[in-house]
Amino acid sequence: MKNILFIILLLITVITSAQNKSILLMNGVAHLGNDSIIQNSAIGIKDGKIILVGDARSITLDKTAFNEIINVFGKHIYPAFIAPNSTLGLSEVDAVRASNDFNEVGTIIPNVRSLIAYNTDSKIIPTVRSNGILLAQITPRGGIISGTSSIMMLDGWNWEDAAYKIDDGIHINWPHIQSHKFSEEGNMYHGYDDTNKEYTRQTNELKKIFAEAKAYNNSEFKEEKNLRFEAMKAVFNGAQSVFIHSNNVKEIIEAVNFTKQYDLKKVVIVGGRDSWMILDLLRENNIAVIVSRVHNLPKNPEDDIDLPFKLPYLLQKAGILFCLNNGGDKEAMGTRNLPFMAGTAAAYGLTKEQALKAITLNTAKILGIDKTTGSIELGKEANIFISTGDALDMKTNNVEIAFLKGISIDLNNTQKILYEKYKIKYGLK
Repeated sequence: MKNILFIILLLITVITSAQNKSILLMNGVAHLGNDSIIQNSAIGIKDGKIILVGDARSITLDKTAFNEIINVFGKHIYPAFIAPNSTLGLSEVDAVRASNDFNEVGTIIPNVRSLIAYNTDSKIIPTVRSNGILLAQITPRGGIISGTSSIMMLDGWNWEDAAYKIDDGIHINWPHIQSHKFSEEGNMYHGYDDTNKEYTRQTNELKKIFAEAKAYNNSEFKEEKNLRFEAMKAVFNGAQSVFIHSNNVKEIIEAVNFTKQYDLKKVVIVGGRDSWMILDLLRENNIAVIVSRVHNLPKNPEDDIDLPFKLPYLLQKAGILFCLNNGGDKEAMGTRNLPFMAGTAAAYGLTKEQALKAITLNTAKILGIDKTTGSIELGKEANIFISTGDALDMKTNNVEIAFLKGISIDLNNTQKILYEKYKIKYGLK
């Protein structure tokens, strides 16, 4: 027992001393995440927070006030990329059921919390943070109400250590008006959309649970504690968000009307493939959008072939708050491509700094963590990284140094180890 206590105290001492260490990053190109760039920057870090942001050529610096000075001339400094709507740490190998822990039994389970299933030892996580993604919203899947998500740091000994914001919101999978089916013709199976005959029943069930939960939480006297309704209390007072997963325009319209009916304060559409059709409705109701995977094909035959690429620009032009996500097949491992999706959005209408906001400050605002992270600003936590090239470009993204709360984190991973191993084996190094 004494040895265990000693180890715990030692770890606390090491972490505290690492945070107290002051660091000065000099001469880098700082992309602040708020549309601003400083070409020759000076960024100071102390006690895990950013204490200095300025132009190194125009401010007076006392370099002796810092324990370490890192010259990053010609390199790029970014705020940590944030991945919303992710199953990182909940899924390891898609084809191995035992390694997937994002879908619980039941259809209406708002009391299920994703953070306690989060696996900090996942081998996927280090490959993702190697590309600058240091924070993620860990999200449950399945059913009508999947459960409650949390924001996690992609570094830590366990889920308690990695938790950044606990229980940020509940997730609703809005019932589909049409269901996708397959028919056999000869030796081939053809997919087609058919009317979902259960749609009305499913939406009525969702409305019933919200009506009961609202009545329960408005009541001062409760004969029996209801865990599901208790988990939904914060969505009615605005302390938590409601994330509604939907892509179809008719479904989104009904979802918006649903949120107005129950006076839900913070609402986010996740997916929003058809959101460009109802921009006014979303803006008038102050609804943000977590845009579906940009690297995708359009759903409808009449859609522009590049619609998924330019959807972020259409939302930006309409003044709607949005961010990017990688939800879909093989999403955990594919999360490493999030910055390159932002790069694609920059090639289809957004400026580079607007695209950067779509995976930093915009995401932080939607997830409710923008007071502490999402941009490089005074007083915010030092969640930043340094790349030798443009982090939104697949060819030049090369993250060399990264900090979470001012502590330098390990950027090595299994893929890098194998790369070095085989370079040596075949005499390439």
